[in-house]
Amino acid sequence: MTECTSIGNRLLAALPSADLELLTPHLRKVSFEPDAVLVWSVDELHQAYFPHSGAIAFMIDLPDGHTVATALMGWEGVLASLSVLGPAHSSVTAIARAAGTASPISAVNFRRAYAQSAAIRHVVQVHIGSLLLQLQHVAACNALHRVDRRMTRWLLQLHDRVPDDHLPLTQEGLAQLLGARRTTVTLMMRKLRAAGAIPSDRRGFVDIDRAGLERATCECYALMQQRIDSIYCQELSPSQPAFAPALESSISPPP
Repeated sequence: MTECTSIGNRLLAALPSADLELLTPHLRKVSFEPDAVLVWSVDELHQAYFPHSGAIAFMIDLPDGHTVATALMGWEGVLASLSVLGPAHSSVTAIARAAGTASPISAVNFRRAYAQSAAIRHVVQVHIGSLLLQLQHVAACNALHRVDRRMTRWLLQLHDRVPDDHLPLTQEGLAQLLGARRTTVTLMMRKLRAAGAIPSDRRGFVDIDRAGLERATCECYALMQQRIDSIYCQELSPSQPAFAPALESSISPPP
């Protein structure tokens, strides 16, 4: 990772100035590349990350070597949020599916600020609630729906956090999200191209048609996003003028 400057994150944006100042002295902005591992499964959580661009997948590592994603996170959340409750170990591997930036903070400093600020406790609670909701919907979708429907849901979730119709995603990365074989992904790509949802996929990129993906996906995506949007819109409000533009959209990062 390389260091950058400035902060932009939905949870930080919702904090009053005095509460935000409990965190900002301990934050620095870093960049991460695709496939960068921010947290390894079973590792102790020594720091948390406030993303403000890119997309991070929560991956479950299975004994047979396969992996499958359980959630995606971008600028709307905080990675390793449970570290505020005390020393803890990660149950997932958090890997960047799209390059971006984040502001890490040590778990010790995060816990200290969390204990001092009701506002910080509130935004963390909102985040955890929305993350649990996503996990529940993803689990239900993975159990009930075909692989092509699940693929379109992941592509839409990724597009929400990387607002570019040329998604920086390899077929191998998509296979890991789905917990599917590469050959299965290739077949599903052909099917979605025929439906007009994916105009093309080049090496390292997937070109998407947002409207086509929304027609091809299952009802899980719209229902999940509606409920998550409702949580954020009802529970969080912009408190920092500098961050206010980032809050005009409930999930998608600002252009």
